[in-house]
Amino acid sequence: MAFVIGLTGGIGSGKSLAAQYFSQLGAIVIDADQLARAAIERGSQGFDEVLLRFGDSILKNGDIDRTALGQVIFEDAQAKKDLEAIIHPRIRVEFEEAVASLTPGQILVYEIPLLVETGAADRFDFVITVESQADLRKQRLRDRGMFHSDIEKRMASQASEQERRAIADCVITNDAGEDELLRQVENVWESTILPRAQI
Repeated sequence: MAFVIGLTGGIGSGKSLAAQYFSQLGAIVIDADQLARAAIERGSQGFDEVLLRFGDSILKNGDIDRTALGQVIFEDAQAKKDLEAIIHPRIRVEFEEAVASLTPGQILVYEIPLLVETGAADRFDFVITVESQADLRKQRLRDRGMFHSDIEKRMASQASEQERRAIADCVITNDAGEDELLRQVENVWESTILPRAQI
């Protein structure tokens, strides 16, 4: 059988870098955010549904402006639910097709920021969360050009560290730089993932 891993973590925790390291070790990596973008690309049914719900004000050069859409949904809980109702079923189909296409022994790492929020833990053989001190996460996000108010909103809208830890089989702590993160990824890969994937 293939081995399917859910990789989560709060915004700015370093989960994307951890996913990159897993890819270098031989995992197939899929990013839920990329699937979400594809679900509402121009020309898709999802694109049409988003326009119908949110109007032309979220368009930029004919494409959905994710920043403008993000502002809308972070200030309106119902708008967020409406958007998720359009995107999440499409993401789920893509994920299930990817899992169905795996061959025995293959390892899939699915990078999913909203693993807790979507109640998706039971869809995985193994769940990893990447955690980092809040101040470090905020600094990384500022370095990416995010504004303080946006950072606070994004962090507040996500599950707490305690909630992520509660559903995780493994916690990777990303407080000590990229080399230490790589060492932890290699360690869980060799000590836990490879042996379990070969069962």
